[in-house]
Amino acid sequence: MLNTLLGDFASYLQRLNWLSLLDLLLVTAVLFVLLRLVRGTRAVVLLRGMVVLVVGLALLTSLVPLPGFTWLLQTSLPALLVAIPVIFAPEIRRALERLGRAGVFFSLGSAPSDVERTIQALTIGAQRLSERSLGGLIVIEREVRLGEYLETGVALDAVLTPELLLQIFHVNTPLHDGAVVLRGDRLAAAACVLPLSSSGTLSQPRDRQMGLRHRAALGISEVSDAVAIIVSEETGAISVAHNGRMIRRLDPARLRNILYAFYHPRQGGGLPGWLGRLTRTDRRRAETTIEG
Repeated sequence: MLNTLLGDFASYLQRLNWLSLLDLLLVTAVLFVLLRLVRGTRAVVLLRGMVVLVVGLALLTSLVPLPGFTWLLQTSLPALLVAIPVIFAPEIRRALERLGRAGVFFSLGSAPSDVERTIQALTIGAQRLSERSLGGLIVIEREVRLGEYLETGVALDAVLTPELLLQIFHVNTPLHDGAVVLRGDRLAAAACVLPLSSSGTLSQPRDRQMGLRHRAALGISEVSDAVAIIVSEETGAISVAHNGRMIRRLDPARLRNILYAFYHPRQGGGLPGWLGRLTRTDRRRAETTIEG
């Protein structure tokens, strides 16, 4: 098998010319543009799963003679090609809109935000909401963009301050229902509608007192990599949700430590996202804290 692969590779190299190189460069450029278009959306996760599935099935059918299974795959391939645009319809629409605005190739990264000031504003804001028994839900956008949920709220694009959070979540104010979404160091929108958790994490009898804010925080953490801060209106307790899990009864010091571990603003010129995630040991410590 190895000798055959090496022989095929050598024959490909012998037939390589400038036209073939140009062909490879064009294919690479198209794939690069497509990946840039879907970067930061849930389509990346779906695409990753489909690639793993296709590669695994290809290896299985090439190493083991399975004529019936191979026929089934060949028959279902046209249906898969039709299903892909349906599955990725929202992401394709947003990607084409970005391409139409000619901002795809120039949005290589945003300037680093003041992480210390942002974390301090979040910590103080959550503490003041807790002291006044005002319910609040703050979602921190990370690598997966939350544009579809931002569209359900009221756009603000305001500087984050504890006073602004108190004003938004004060009882009977127009924006106190729903969540605020933080993008970078700015409060992007308020009164956003989030998906409710469907995992049954809060179905235990001891969790029945958890309201819609907690279920929405878990829901957004299940469909994205966002971090959600919840302040209970009934008890004033502060919680954090991430990756479908929740850590509760946080004091300001523990909340600050968790935010330091999780809040990483987008920065240009750094390592690729997958390689950077492998080197973020502080994030792993926070995830271990939440799981514990």
